[in-house]
Amino acid sequence: MVRKNFINIDYSGGRGIEIEAFNYSYKPIIDSNYIETVEDGIYKNIGASPIITNNKIVLTEPGARGIFLGDADSIKVYNNLIIAKSGVVVSEGIENYGVPYLQVNNNYITGKYYYEVIYMGPYNKVKNNVVTDAEGKIWAFGDENLLYQYNDVWNSNINYSGFTRDSTNLSVDPMIMNDDSTQGELDFHLQKYSPLIDAGDPEMLDKDLTRSDIGLYGGPFGEKYIYIDLAPKPPRNLTAVVDSQYINLSWNSNTEADFNSYNLFRDTTANFTADSTTFIASFTDTFYVQIIPPGIDAFYYKLTAVDNQGNESQPSEELAVIITSVNEYPTTVSNYRLYQNYPNPFNPSTKIGYKLKERGYVKLYVYDIKGELVEVLVNEVQDAGYHEVVFLGQLGKLTNLSSGVYIYQIMVKNGNNIPVFSDMKKMIYLK
Repeated sequence: MVRKNFINIDYSGGRGIEIEAFNYSYKPIIDSNYIETVEDGIYKNIGASPIITNNKIVLTEPGARGIFLGDADSIKVYNNLIIAKSGVVVSEGIENYGVPYLQVNNNYITGKYYYEVIYMGPYNKVKNNVVTDAEGKIWAFGDENLLYQYNDVWNSNINYSGFTRDSTNLSVDPMIMNDDSTQGELDFHLQKYSPLIDAGDPEMLDKDLTRSDIGLYGGPFGEKYIYIDLAPKPPRNLTAVVDSQYINLSWNSNTEADFNSYNLFRDTTANFTADSTTFIASFTDTFYVQIIPPGIDAFYYKLTAVDNQGNESQPSEELAVIITSVNEYPTTVSNYRLYQNYPNPFNPSTKIGYKLKERGYVKLYVYDIKGELVEVLVNEVQDAGYHEVVFLGQLGKLTNLSSGVYIYQIMVKNGNNIPVFSDMKKMIYLK
């Protein structure tokens, strides 16, 4: 048994845990290890038929692989968490290269993968897994007696090939406790009203002897825990488009299964409090039209989300619309904008948001106080709208950052390669 180890692989060619044997009768248990690696997390070579369960694997560099499964007659891969570091396109998630009787159950995979998120084959059973915020492929090199069932793929760009998904598979918000590292430690337990509760393979039971949950803590190798009812996430990307005498507000739809409605708040003063004195409407739509009354210089808006139990989210980011004169159209503040990071100060990570007026080439850099480059967070063409990127202070880095002040800078060029926006702000990292 290899259990409860902390493993950091920071050199090319290294492997977190490598398994091989002379025959398949060797059945090691690889359990509850934390592996942070620039290469392979768990590498199963020739021989052996291991049980790989409850491991957390963080992939930090391009080319890294989560779990590689070579020659064997049978392998069980249960309840493992595989995370590709934000901003890094790694190689593969769970890869099967020659295992006929492979069971892949209740794993959680997130991030960008150049090749396969999951690669499977004949006689494999792939059930109750969650893939979120991912890019890559879910491929089968053969589909004879392949069972790909009761999996949830959410908010992902996935290319499927080699098999046909059936109706047991879902594409819904899993509603985990915390999927945002800027708000504290990631927590993959399901909320009370998650659609993944009791939605897994009916022939598989959780530890509380109910039908299995889809996700990291479901199934017989998972955990028995109490589901907690959380408020919805704050609405995102509140924006305004103005024409003639109207302000047209819109925002992204909330995706929680127990979502009920939105509450809209408005004031003529910036940094206002969203309460009963500024409340103007409640509705389920993701847009609102405001007639511009005479004599108003500015409107400021905030939005909250409410669930079926009456829990209300924190307010959205405040949106300002400035009315310049009677004869001119109103304009939203900062068609291009770089926001202050949050939280600030931060440890271990923080989130940086920005808005683009139109599609353009975006570069977002982080420098230390001496002006030396620390990391390139964004270097690509992006569409108009609101964007966010996570900056990791210590987690996932080969060299730890020192406490202190750091600078982040954004530069944007339009489709004609002409600079249209540049800004920078300070943030503080505290160990």
